[in-house]
Amino acid sequence: MTNDFNNEKPEQINKIGVILRPSSPEIKDQFLLVKKSFEKFGIDVVLDNNSAQMIGLLGQPFDLVCESSDVLVTLGGDGTLISAVRRSHEFDIPVFGIHAGRLGFLADVDLAELDDFIEKLVSKNYRIDNRAVLRAEIINKNGSTKLVAFNDIVMTRSSVSKMIHLDAFVDGKPFNTYYGDGVIISTPTGSTAYNLSAGGPVLFPLTQVFALTPISPHSLTQRPVVLPGHFTIEIKTTDASALAVIDGQDMHEFGNGDIIRIRLSAKPAQLIHREEFNYFEVLKEKLSWGE
Repeated sequence: MTNDFNNEKPEQINKIGVILRPSSPEIKDQFLLVKKSFEKFGIDVVLDNNSAQMIGLLGQPFDLVCESSDVLVTLGGDGTLISAVRRSHEFDIPVFGIHAGRLGFLADVDLAELDDFIEKLVSKNYRIDNRAVLRAEIINKNGSTKLVAFNDIVMTRSSVSKMIHLDAFVDGKPFNTYYGDGVIISTPTGSTAYNLSAGGPVLFPLTQVFALTPISPHSLTQRPVVLPGHFTIEIKTTDASALAVIDGQDMHEFGNGDIIRIRLSAKPAQLIHREEFNYFEVLKEKLSWGE
């Protein structure tokens, strides 16, 4: 099943919330240029507290930024955008990324073209892509923890000295046993991240599927699998300890007998792109295909 573009755009963009790349106080000058560009079009700009404190300005709590803004804008790289998407997921707010450096898979707007892009935003000459998001719940003896992942959830060993043993179930039925360094559960958006380097498939970003890719499996019969998005994946471990890594940003300890349940969220992430944005052109450039 494919997911067409969502044309439910904000009626008018009056305010944007800006999230800056963490630990990068040198990005202040670029932010001031971004702020000037938006204000030129009559659009208010507000920073979240963490970003504001980093560059010596005043900001607002992140939740308030999401509630009061029409669009979220990240200034940094793909990691900054991924973090903003995860944190803002419950607010149903569109997001786009301005890359402060090299072109990313997700943060694809350049500072040099920002004025032209804002003009298109104001006149609604852009599109919103619906991207699949993973919803997960880790269940252990102390209760449960709910998580959101935009790229992937990686179940991996906690020690380099031993392999990990993972049992996977699909809709409650035994599916596979992974014995090796772990397994990656990837969204289509995350398929070009860790999943790709581990030998997993590249998935078109608007499809409602996810991939299970073993990491350095002990058996040569273990291969990546693409599953429909309506399935629920359940993973258990018989090892004393493991790690669940969320988008490479958050880490949760996973003990013997713990369970993680993963499914696609009914609510997609909304990424703003130029109307002429072509995923395959970005893919060719980033992966040097055809050279």
